[in-house]
Amino acid sequence: MKVVLLLGDGMADEPITELGGMTPLEFAETPHMDRVAREGMTGLVSTVPDGYDAGSDVANLGLLGYDAVEFYTGRGPLEAASMGIDLGPGEVAYRCNLVTISDGLMADFSAGHISSEEGASLLSSLQAAVSGVRFHPGISYRNLLTVPGGAGGAGTPPHDIVGEPIGPFLPSGPDRDLLLACMDAAEETFSRHPVNSARVASGLPPATGIWPWSGGLRPALPPFAERFGVRGGMISAVDLLNGIARYAGLEVIRVPGATGYLDTNFEGKARHVLAALDHLDFVYCHVEAPDEAGHMGSIEEKVRAIERVDDMLGMILDGFDGVVAVMPDHATPIRVRTHTRDPVPVAVRGLGRDATTRYTEREAGNGGLGRIQATELLPILFDQARH
Repeated sequence: MKVVLLLGDGMADEPITELGGMTPLEFAETPHMDRVAREGMTGLVSTVPDGYDAGSDVANLGLLGYDAVEFYTGRGPLEAASMGIDLGPGEVAYRCNLVTISDGLMADFSAGHISSEEGASLLSSLQAAVSGVRFHPGISYRNLLTVPGGAGGAGTPPHDIVGEPIGPFLPSGPDRDLLLACMDAAEETFSRHPVNSARVASGLPPATGIWPWSGGLRPALPPFAERFGVRGGMISAVDLLNGIARYAGLEVIRVPGATGYLDTNFEGKARHVLAALDHLDFVYCHVEAPDEAGHMGSIEEKVRAIERVDDMLGMILDGFDGVVAVMPDHATPIRVRTHTRDPVPVAVRGLGRDATTRYTEREAGNGGLGRIQATELLPILFDQARH
């Protein structure tokens, strides 16, 4: 029994005037996705439970078989696991973006995709200026803030409010005052930091502050192997996905050159999928690039990213004849530059065939799989693989 799930984060979209009323999936050249749809079955998957924001955290948890209603505690603790941070009892972890705020507006949720080295230098200086919390440098703008004995709190994802005033979206909840104090300290510390001076001199946006959000305690995920009776692995450059994998007991497979951005090592990820199937039953391969293009509002980059995911799929199909599924975790429409709750298309080779001829949002709506919930997908795939 072997199963591969190739996930192009945020691939789904809406019809776009500049593409002649087509979505990026419809416009892109995707012969391998279309082949899976033509030789297999398609359908729509609802990945965001009622009452939850359309985040990659709850969507990917669900696709891995963990219902957010039962298991989700926040994005921060999931990323902490990937970074090797062992949260203690009562310790709250927050995702902590480096951001660019200008004239009270969220100008850039990633501070111009600041480098990891620059981010680490900024956070080191900030750590020296505050006490009672810990800052943990991650990759690029994606970092963590942990609060021992924290009480928890809410915060809006910064990629949801690009171009909007930040006032209505500042942290709330029991840890609010502490988080706001950290944000004030960051604004002061970063304003005179040599990293930002160099970035401005080079024409790059400075990191003017931090943005804490999605805090929570360590979750308790039952082992994946016990839930499904298979050995699984995760390929991703994003801490969120690797953190879920660690809590679930999936093997975390690192790929040199994988960045979680548009320049990631697409081909290397596909090669590592095939290599992992020598000793694993299931591989979940996540590619962040289409989502990043959606947040940028770049039609061209999104189409290019989708086509590169399709190239990956072609490599996998050439080297593997088992069950293969391809899908996004959520939509990231160019129009809104953030995630939406719309059901997303899935195409699966190995479940039989329906009348679908292409892998698109519209065609999947008439596919033989119908409309299913995220947590239903893996049981369907594994049941088919066993038979």
